[in-house]
Amino acid sequence: MKVPKRVVIVGAGYAGIKAALTLNKHKTKEDIEVVIIDKNHYHTLLTEIHEVAGNRVSEDAVRIPLNEIFKFTKVKVINDEITNFEFEKNKVSSENHEYEYDYLIMAMGSMPNFFGIPGLKEHGFTLWSLNDAIKIREHIRSCFIHASQEKNEEKRRALLTFVVSGAGFTGVEMVGELAHWTKDLAREYGVKKEEVRLVIIDMLPRILNSLSEKNAQKAHKYMEKKLGIEIMLKTAVKEVTPEKIITDKGPIDTRTVIWAAGITACEMNGDCDIEKVGRSNRLKVDRFCRTDHHNVYVVGDLSGLSDDQGRPYPAMVENALQTAEGAAKNIIRDIEGKELKEVKVKLHGTMVSVGNYYAVSEIMGKILPAWISMIMKYLVNAHYLWEITGFRGVGRYFYHELLERKQRKIFLEKHWSTRMQAWWITLLRVFLGGMWLYEGIEKIKEGWLNSPKLASFLGMANDAVSSATSAVTDATTGATPTSLFVRRIDELFKFDIGIINFIIGKESRLVEGNAISSELFAKLDLLHIGDFNLMPWVLKNIVLANDGIAMFFQVLVVVFEILVGLMLIGGALTFLGSLISLGLLAMFITSTGLYKSTWWMIFASIATMGGAGRAFGLDYYLIPYLANVWDYFWKNRKLRLFFSGSLERFER
Repeated sequence: MKVPKRVVIVGAGYAGIKAALTLNKHKTKEDIEVVIIDKNHYHTLLTEIHEVAGNRVSEDAVRIPLNEIFKFTKVKVINDEITNFEFEKNKVSSENHEYEYDYLIMAMGSMPNFFGIPGLKEHGFTLWSLNDAIKIREHIRSCFIHASQEKNEEKRRALLTFVVSGAGFTGVEMVGELAHWTKDLAREYGVKKEEVRLVIIDMLPRILNSLSEKNAQKAHKYMEKKLGIEIMLKTAVKEVTPEKIITDKGPIDTRTVIWAAGITACEMNGDCDIEKVGRSNRLKVDRFCRTDHHNVYVVGDLSGLSDDQGRPYPAMVENALQTAEGAAKNIIRDIEGKELKEVKVKLHGTMVSVGNYYAVSEIMGKILPAWISMIMKYLVNAHYLWEITGFRGVGRYFYHELLERKQRKIFLEKHWSTRMQAWWITLLRVFLGGMWLYEGIEKIKEGWLNSPKLASFLGMANDAVSSATSAVTDATTGATPTSLFVRRIDELFKFDIGIINFIIGKESRLVEGNAISSELFAKLDLLHIGDFNLMPWVLKNIVLANDGIAMFFQVLVVVFEILVGLMLIGGALTFLGSLISLGLLAMFITSTGLYKSTWWMIFASIATMGGAGRAFGLDYYLIPYLANVWDYFWKNRKLRLFFSGSLERFER
């Protein structure tokens, strides 16, 4: 029996996570043992930590436990801090443990570069870890608390002055978050908004230097005009003290300096006997992401991989993910004795948010509008979380971003983010399901599974007795009806814009001119323009084209009604059941019209879409089970319906 090859990954950032999942997912003839080591027990979404620092979201929004990511994989997670690399002996070590390897992937990332500026490291705040973000958040709140109590004007002014140094992606996103949050803090602690001063400093002649001039100017204008941020360009930081930041244009009294003006390779590589390249001290690698030690690979911000022009790839998430995947696949190829493949990074674009309501982006060379840029940012993050955590991670991300956002909310947000316990609508869910089940059973009793009845139900039968269309025409024009009974329609309200026509009316059934019943109904016409009415045309030419097709749709209606009833009563896949319920009601309201006695079903269907099956319903067990089955399949490329942990819920 062959001893499995052991791959050790140091660092659980974007690159380390991607490398481990790639090794786990891709099959090889040889058995592989994958070990990932990190000093933290969680993975941090570093591109989003400015939202924690600016109190937009809680730390749980950007912190993902490693055991959640590697659940259902064979990746072994070790919580330890590696301090020593012995490449000749094929081992790495911490203060207390040693770890041998056959292949090593170094993915320790990068760290802030202080460029030797006096006092900066001691008195400035960095934004390069979750702990950094939490420190900034708590410090800023503390500044407002003390400012609200401070009588000395100079000290108060310094407490309410916040300086961000570095106008790249991190700096702009950080100051954008502060611009929104400080308004909330000013109101909370009785501070005048005019007293708060936000400053961003950079040595370069414009902000966001890696973006186009047009995009940089758009962001610059928004920050100055809309958010009131002072932008100081061509300004160098000379020194930082506890009371001020000193620049070549003069000092600024402040208690808060956030440094976001440069990074360097992680300090853990300092004692490595691998050649460093560039000012950021990245480790030199070949085109396969491999060092001079041919079983040692370097990925992400730590890697000195360069493009065809010899320029190192920027320290971005796309670079981390692609180098990690390339290195992992090359390790598999090396184990299998295959030729290695060159790793090339293809960058698709960049997005920068300036607070919660504005963003700029360049995707595939195209400059997108601000609102599309915001959507793209959400989608990119959702895609990444889908890759590492599946449904659960994506749902949690949007939960924090859309429902649990902590900063000031616009009017509608205040209402849609209000939470309600799911068990409050349990009875409504069961009652709605019971109504659909009853409707389906009644149709079976009426013979819907045996003979065509859909045309009559839709008011499009050819016989005069059942035809509502011709009868209504007779009744409304005053002609003498020849049928046993007719329907008279009295319009009470009509909203007609051609594309959508909404009618509320009273339908009266007449027998020999005498009303025997009367009921309110609502009807929605789509594209009713002149003599053309979309829904009747579809019904006549498609649904009722012949008896065979009509029977198919007729049976389908019965099946859907019974299925929706059972789903809602049992609380199984309740969102889908509620969606089908809305679909059936939409079909009815655009064809026969919807009577007053069933209008409530529309609103009940909407209400039960909000997780009604999670309380006293099968969804409490079913949704976690389906998420676990998908997670296992996605990470192992093997479909299994039952396995260890398949029924577990992940409570966090």
